[in-house]
Amino acid sequence: MDSAFVGHVHALRLALTDPRFDACAVTGALTVQAGARGALDQAVAAVESGGADPYPDRLAAAVEAAGTAVQRPELGTLVAAVPAGPAEREAATAAVAAVDDEAVRLRTAVKSRDGFFTTFCISPYSRYIARWCARRGLTPNQVTTASLITALIAAGCAATGERWGYVAAGVLLLVSFVLDCTDGQLARYSLQYSTMGAWLDATFDRAKEYSFYAGLALGAARNGDDVWALAVGSMILMTCRHVVDFSFNEANHDATANTSPTAALSDRLDSVGWTVWIRRMIILPIGERWAMIAVLTAFTTPRIVFYALLVGCAFGALYTTAGRVLRSLTRKATRTDRAARALADLADSGPLAELQARLLRGRAGSFGSVYVAALGTLVMIAGAVFLPFGDPRVIAVAVIYVMAAGLAVAAPLRGALDWLIPPLFRAAEYVTVLALAVKADVPGALPAAFGLIAAVAYHHYDTVYRIRGGTGAPPHWLVRTIGGHEGRVLLITALAAVLVTREADFPVALTAVAVFVALVVLVESIRFWVSSGAPAVHDEGEPA
Repeated sequence: MDSAFVGHVHALRLALTDPRFDACAVTGALTVQAGARGALDQAVAAVESGGADPYPDRLAAAVEAAGTAVQRPELGTLVAAVPAGPAEREAATAAVAAVDDEAVRLRTAVKSRDGFFTTFCISPYSRYIARWCARRGLTPNQVTTASLITALIAAGCAATGERWGYVAAGVLLLVSFVLDCTDGQLARYSLQYSTMGAWLDATFDRAKEYSFYAGLALGAARNGDDVWALAVGSMILMTCRHVVDFSFNEANHDATANTSPTAALSDRLDSVGWTVWIRRMIILPIGERWAMIAVLTAFTTPRIVFYALLVGCAFGALYTTAGRVLRSLTRKATRTDRAARALADLADSGPLAELQARLLRGRAGSFGSVYVAALGTLVMIAGAVFLPFGDPRVIAVAVIYVMAAGLAVAAPLRGALDWLIPPLFRAAEYVTVLALAVKADVPGALPAAFGLIAAVAYHHYDTVYRIRGGTGAPPHWLVRTIGGHEGRVLLITALAAVLVTREADFPVALTAVAVFVALVVLVESIRFWVSSGAPAVHDEGEPA
């Protein structure tokens, strides 16, 4: 740091204390993490101490020239300068005095892109809760854990099936969401990004929401209303919708030459203030969704909550997916190898699909991957829904699905619509499990299906956040161990056929599979996210 530095303290925080970057700099200050120490040593040896520009700035340029990216945070109205003389120092000092860096720090603690409910109903006061937490030494991870515990208590209240329990559950769910916003704002306010925080932030939102679904289903069952199928359907819809978001973003985040007229229209709509909020609200993001769930839980019944959730999320999913399909069909872009690899990882193909892909490699270019995946998905869902439980023909349908799954990923996923392949596979697997559990028509089948889909969905979310962190998908042995999506579909259909005369054992089989998958993926996931190789990131994307 240059001894003549003049600027805001928060400008230095942004440059010197953010752990997400190997090298970070502002005018007059530079810091490096262990990963860039070698580049700094070379820069120190090459750069002379004297010169017109500040020494840290010349070091930063040399580090960057050596191939290490140097993050230069956006300062906005914050000041960071190295004055060359008394007049410049006086001007810089006046500029520092004119801007309240604490106000800037509070404002930038809030996500720049958030939903209407979060922006106008939560963030105006949650940022002050974040500052209160920071001043008392609380960490984002502690706030995240408090949010999870609050949501689990809310789910427990909903499970009572009593009106007081539903009212308490609605209030506690909103409190949990306030804490959920606070943990990210605390991380941004105090620049406390961590590997554990990335894992907790990435997984706890889904754990909270899906646990609440289970609580509502248990509460309804106490009153003689079986809504487990609706709870499982809601979880399936939300998970598939998220996979659409993740898959589309991974396919296009580094694509070049985006000339889509649909994208241009979207940009024009975003230039009109009110349309931005309308478009963010109609997709029912997490803030609006949790508010709706909380209010309906307090004043209606679990069945009404799930009906509203299914209708609202289905509309949001159709709206966003249709726009992305149009954008993909009308754009002229080149998909990178990294994007194709990410889509292949998100597909979650197991050994059966891999074997076919290897056999077909080099001869699969003429096949439309997404159309093969769509056909296989439709055939699998139709077989699971319309054929009787345990019918051996369902196994034959599953074999066809396995073949389609292998054919779909035999060629690199560079097609305009290939980002639809992962969500198609998710829909096929999840709906098959739900359909078979419904058709089994025995106590415990649907709760067991809920547990199995939750365990598999955790694996899929874990894959997404590892890719987002830049560390790649989970190790391939993990995917092979849990069978891949096509292997699990074949296994579940085979179990249904074998247990057709002992339907009461089907929930036990589903539970055993769920426990196995959960143990394998959780142990590996925890090992990774607490390791030194995990990314120190905090999700800044659009809320899910």
